[in-house]
Amino acid sequence: MRVGVLALQGAFIEHEQMLESLGAEAIEVRLPEQLETLDALIIPGGESTTIGKLAVTFGLVEPLRKFAQEKPVWGTCAGMIFLAKDIGRDQPILGVMDIQVNRNAFGRQVDSFETDLDIKGIGNEPFHAVFIRAPLVTGVTEKAGVEILSRLEDGGIVAVRQNHLLATAFHPELTGDSRMHQLFLDMVHSSEPAK
Repeated sequence: MRVGVLALQGAFIEHEQMLESLGAEAIEVRLPEQLETLDALIIPGGESTTIGKLAVTFGLVEPLRKFAQEKPVWGTCAGMIFLAKDIGRDQPILGVMDIQVNRNAFGRQVDSFETDLDIKGIGNEPFHAVFIRAPLVTGVTEKAGVEILSRLEDGGIVAVRQNHLLATAFHPELTGDSRMHQLFLDMVHSSEPAK
């Protein structure tokens, strides 16, 4: 299985290491033609405005959007923002997931935190999640098939799935727990081309 990791900025190396530990081939993606042989793609955390600007510079926005309409894509943190249809401001995004996202819901870097989450689909053991200047899903379109996978104790939505698309507000690649990456690989195994 060949899984691309968008390597414009952010924690892409940690994603690659996690994928390879699970037996997938991880490919760094910086140019549109690198998408052609991939089974799936991860859009890592980082700074969403910077990722958007770089994606524009490298001619990646439309190829990424087309890829996300057809194949599994997982966005973590800034990647979640990049996938969302509504982020409440104007910046380059793919706009493929029927979610509304508050870009910097928890404040500045100093307001980063860690917490244990119950996440649907990865077993009963809580997942220790790392939030760094994290976004928050503030609305989902359930009619469009968006499923909420995890919430904070206060009800804030931090993990969602819509068909072959996955988004998390936290950074699973910064933990030693590979269950979220395994969930994504399982999605890739079972996915069919979008109709």
